[in-house]
Amino acid sequence: MRGRITLLTTTAFVGALVLSAFIAGGSATIIEQRSRKAVKLALETASHSWVQVETDGLQVILLGTAPSEAARFRSVTLVSTVVDSSRIVDNTDAEVQKAIAPPDFSLQMLRNDEGISLIGLVPSGTDRKALQERLTKIAGEGAVTDMLESADYPVPGGWRTALEFGIAALTELPRAKVSILPGKVGVEAITDSPEQKAEAEALLNRRRPTEIRLDAKISAPRPVITPFTLRFLIDAEGARFDACSADTDRAAGRIMAAARKAGAKGELDCTVGMGVPSPQWAEAVEKGVAALAQLGAGTLTFSDADIALVAADTTDPAIYDRVVGDLESNLPEVFSLKAELAKKAEAKAAVPEFSALLREDGQVELRGRVTSDRSREALESFAHAQFGATSVYGATRVDTGLPEGWPLRTLTALEALRLMHEGTVTVTPDLVRLAGVTGDRQASDKAARLFARRLGEAAPIALSVKYDRRLDASLALPDGNDCVARLNGALARDKIGFEPSSATIKPEDGPKLDALAKAMAQCQDFRMEVAGHTDSQGSDEGNRKLSQARAEAVITALSARRVLTRNLTPKGYGESQPIAENDTDKGREATRRIEFVLLDAKPVGGAGQIDLPVTVPEPPKPAPVAPIEAAPDLVLDESAIAGAAPMEEAHGEPMPAPADTPAETPAVAAPAPADPVATPPVPADPAAAASDAAATEAATTQAGAAEGTEAALVIPVNPAAQSPGHPKPRPKKLGGRDN
Repeated sequence: MRGRITLLTTTAFVGALVLSAFIAGGSATIIEQRSRKAVKLALETASHSWVQVETDGLQVILLGTAPSEAARFRSVTLVSTVVDSSRIVDNTDAEVQKAIAPPDFSLQMLRNDEGISLIGLVPSGTDRKALQERLTKIAGEGAVTDMLESADYPVPGGWRTALEFGIAALTELPRAKVSILPGKVGVEAITDSPEQKAEAEALLNRRRPTEIRLDAKISAPRPVITPFTLRFLIDAEGARFDACSADTDRAAGRIMAAARKAGAKGELDCTVGMGVPSPQWAEAVEKGVAALAQLGAGTLTFSDADIALVAADTTDPAIYDRVVGDLESNLPEVFSLKAELAKKAEAKAAVPEFSALLREDGQVELRGRVTSDRSREALESFAHAQFGATSVYGATRVDTGLPEGWPLRTLTALEALRLMHEGTVTVTPDLVRLAGVTGDRQASDKAARLFARRLGEAAPIALSVKYDRRLDASLALPDGNDCVARLNGALARDKIGFEPSSATIKPEDGPKLDALAKAMAQCQDFRMEVAGHTDSQGSDEGNRKLSQARAEAVITALSARRVLTRNLTPKGYGESQPIAENDTDKGREATRRIEFVLLDAKPVGGAGQIDLPVTVPEPPKPAPVAPIEAAPDLVLDESAIAGAAPMEEAHGEPMPAPADTPAETPAVAAPAPADPVATPPVPADPAAAASDAAATEAATTQAGAAEGTEAALVIPVNPAAQSPGHPKPRPKKLGGRDN
């Protein structure tokens, strides 16, 4: 009985235990589900979907990676409002935040006649007050408007250098936008003429720090071409242009296509400018070039609407008549044609000649024949105005038998010589020949235009002009000393390393060699020594051989980067020229080096020169060129002086006519005054004065000859320094002239 009671009691206890466990387990499950559901709902409602929720009994476990530490904190706080914080197990993480990148600093400075405006974002360390004071001085009477914002971040590398260069650029350009970025400067500007554009580009290139990248876009209006000139010729050397002008790029393309069809080869160029006499210019040129191609040889010259066609003396007269007739009948109405079939040259005795030699140092020698003492004075005065009062040496002789027009031709020849850096000009009765070297790509065009304007479009001329890019101021090419400084500066910033006791350049130094090759781009015309140096460790002879091998290795590496190395000479000096103490690692490191040494300040002969269009002598013509008509007992009055064509300045641009005298006034003969000395009015332009004086002298000489006496003539000439044609200063590195 007692055992039975014990069994029943045990069974009751076990049953109660099982029932309790079942009830407790069910309750816990219900609590877990409800807690998980409530927490998930709260998190999703608050857009914390990144949180994963798990429950373990009363514990609520949070898993997942928060986008930020702040988001993680907000999610845990939110869960604590749904369940007791003691039940929360936070197993979440937060993403590692990247450091906040500094902003892109930039500054734009806009300058015009109204003042200067500043726009952009600059570092807070920028001295805004000092910047505004500097720009106020640049703006003059204009206002400086500061619309800048700043940010408190470190000043990026290259910012201050770019800012200084940008301010310097803005100082020189009155209408410009300068954009400044760290290590980079952009310049957009408008200038008044192509000459100013070239000067501005050269100035920016000279002042640009080596570590600053420059993006310059400088524009200028198209030049005014007067007279609007084109000269095309065909001879034994082939077909080519002496001068080419067009009003549009499309017209230039048509003209060059016609020239190539006529046989012209190589690089052709046509100056695009304003002043075209007719919109049908390209059509007229095409017809003229095609006509000359049919003739086979000769010259074709356009001077505004006047056309001169001179066929070679070998041309068949029947073909000449047919071609000229076709051309004359089909030219646009504005144009007038003067055609001529050259006669065969006849043997002559000694030919009178005048010549002028312009040396590289700016000195000029005048030799040959002049018509009179007064003509000599006029010629030398004009040369003083063009080249400097102390730069002219005269050695001419008087020849009264020279042809008419000789003074005008010699003055024009001197004016053309001013376009050269060095060269010669020769005047004979049948030909004017100009040869020389220049830094102006348009020199041949300008010379042909000048001769056509002064002597007529049919005047026989011969041009042999070479363009030397090192004389071109617009390119701002470095001289020999600049090149050495630039190359050694690049080596100082990025020293080329070699393997220990070896002439092998370290592989990782390839970019340094690339930078050195880039610096060599404009310095390949100078003879330089690549010097190798070592420290004092090792034997003298071993160090010398090692330094020689290293210098040769640098030249080989430059050659592999397409640098012309024929002007580079390797030289090993070993340990003989230390620049620091050899008893420290730092000193030995400084002494181990590669250096460039200039061997010759002048570029290798002929380097950088290209031939501009060349004209060979034409067959002599029986009639004198550009005769000056004069009658006895007559002098030129003021209108005659005013009607003379204005001279051109040294750069080929026309000099202004006197303000009170119409440029196109025809010459009028006036009775001579009682006073035998006729003094013409003095034009404002000394070049025109010299030219007019020579023309007046020729007329007066003829009148005096008729009376049996020679009248005196006073030729007023302004000092050279006051002349509008006074030579412009050359770059210092090219050697100036003593003016």
